[in-house]
Amino acid sequence: MKTLAIVMLAMSLLATTGCNKLKARDQLNKGVQAYKNAKYEEAIEKFKNAVALDDSLLNARLYLATAYANQYIPGADTPENTRNAEQAIAEFQNVLAKDANNITSLKGIASLYFQMKKFDQAKEANRKVIAADPKDPEAYYSIAVIDWTQAYQPRMEERNKLGLKPEDALKDKKVCEALKEKNSAKVQEGMEALDNALKLREDYDDAMAYYNLLYREKADLECGDTAAREDDLKKADGWVDQTLAAKKRKAEKAAQAGAGITLEQK
Repeated sequence: MKTLAIVMLAMSLLATTGCNKLKARDQLNKGVQAYKNAKYEEAIEKFKNAVALDDSLLNARLYLATAYANQYIPGADTPENTRNAEQAIAEFQNVLAKDANNITSLKGIASLYFQMKKFDQAKEANRKVIAADPKDPEAYYSIAVIDWTQAYQPRMEERNKLGLKPEDALKDKKVCEALKEKNSAKVQEGMEALDNALKLREDYDDAMAYYNLLYREKADLECGDTAAREDDLKKADGWVDQTLAAKKRKAEKAAQAGAGITLEQK
């Protein structure tokens, strides 16, 4: 009798588990529909229900994280807005606890940290994307964008203090050396990241544009070496030309693809 009771209990638990899984998928489907209709708060509740019913349903957690992320408004410094980003990151991390190389979650975290201007964490998150997928050019590009942002802001603050025009060299030796010590590694890392991005995507015009920007950062760190500064600026101009050429090639390909589509005539 005791054995029979145990068997009956096990069967009951299996039936309940199966029923919960079906309910979870139903809540997930309803959440997806609400999400597609931009009803994010309703979608979040449905996804939370799905996760509560079936903790193994990773798609529900991914949708929940993405719905929270879509509620986040970059630059809006309010507790509720920050909470949306933090909840999104937490849910992406819950996915990673079960699937450590989930690219969607890794990229989601990297994007949110960047939007929150937590640049060091965003950079580290992009390194994890690269570790999971070394052939992702966008992760390399993102690191370069962060490096440029971190170098550009303090440099421009110092230039503004000195009242320099855009074309003026940074001639204050002390200021220049301090910036060089602070920014050189970032500029170098950014260029190396762009090298990798362009190896993976040959016509990556956005990456080319940031190569131009990073060479302009490098030019201001030459600290009195006029020839080196002029060489950096020449290379920067060269990357402007390459960017424009890449954009032109893309436009021509798009035009050719469009020209290949013809309406069927009666």
